[in-house]
Amino acid sequence: MSVQEFFDDLPSKVDPAKTAGMSNSYVFDIEGAGQWTVRVADGAVSVEDGAGDADCTISASEETLLKIARGEANPTTAYMTGKLKIAGDMGAALKLQKLF
Repeated sequence: MSVQEFFDDLPSKVDPAKTAGMSNSYVFDIEGAGQWTVRVADGAVSVEDGAGDADCTISASEETLLKIARGEANPTTAYMTGKLKIAGDMGAALKLQKLF
């Protein structure tokens, strides 16, 4: 799976029951792969290429993001070890667990 495939498939893989009532936006800045804006509006997830306005920005390498997506890495551990960086609303970032 590539980073592009991950973001292409994300809207269909998210459980709307887990994201119901959630309304946040995120920019994923993935080193060497690109930027994507993910919006969650009361359970509905949409993904756009490029960086837009967002509650927070998540920065990581392609390898780190894919390991988190596959369940091979813990996002909290990645953040604590500097492999994942978060700028902006930390509360919104914590809600990201509902997407994976």
